Amino acid sequence: MDYETPQFFRVMRYASRADRDVVDMVSGSPDWEPPEALRKGLLEYAHADSERFQYPPSVGLRGLREEIAGRRGVDAEQVIITNGAGEANHLAMAAGLERFPGSEVLLVDPTYPYYAGRASMLGADTRYVPAGEDGVPNLETVRECVRAETSVIVVTTPNNPLGVTYNGETVTRLVEIAADNDALLVSDEVYDQFDYSGAFTSALSVDSPHRVVTNSFSKSLAITGWRVGYAIFPTGTDRPVTCSRTPVPGTC
Repeated sequence: MDYETPQFFRVMRYASRADRDVVDMVSGSPDWEPPEALRKGLLEYAHADSERFQYPPSVGLRGLREEIAGRRGVDAEQVIITNGAGEANHLAMAAGLERFPGSEVLLVDPTYPYYAGRASMLGADTRYVPAGEDGVPNLETVRECVRAETSVIVVTTPNNPLGVTYNGETVTRLVEIAADNDALLVSDEVYDQFDYSGAFTSALSVDSPHRVVTNSFSKSLAITGWRVGYAIFPTGTDRPVTCSRTPVPGTC
């Protein structure tokens, strides 16, 4: 299986051999405490009936899906609970590569380095569209970069690593570009709780079968080790994703 190893791993190995203190700014590890309610809930769960410790549904616990759906204004059937946003992005990209023609994933440069690795694991090629001076890709350049081979466009807003937030017009046009080219826009919104500008607009604001939103609780609740994320798919596309996910984390 091919996997494009992120370049920063080489930097980390080099830094580990340094003869001085090195500040690790690679991983987004929160330095604040998880909510007290989570701690109390975990203690309560430890005394739950044994059946609560068995295999959950492959799409995630119904109650959690309904809670997320209520907060995000979607149907619970559209929500799939995942092993962090990483698996959510993997499933979304896999769905796009399966549903739409082509075997290419378009990324914004610079980008979160794991996207390219996910694409290579799925047998897809990657191409890059440069971010502008303001950190936002020029939309006409994005449109020009999309071609027949492009089946998935991945964006992060608020962006990792630049921190820039895409406004509503940008998000809407990105979804339109994906739809016009029979591709899927995957909008990774894991840092949505860290937008203090008020400019953030979720891709969920655009009703389209050509967009998927991914997110997680790792950063916002300071529980990176819990690995709880989710993906919100358009209505009617959750079934094939469920089928492709079941053999992977569902059992064993």
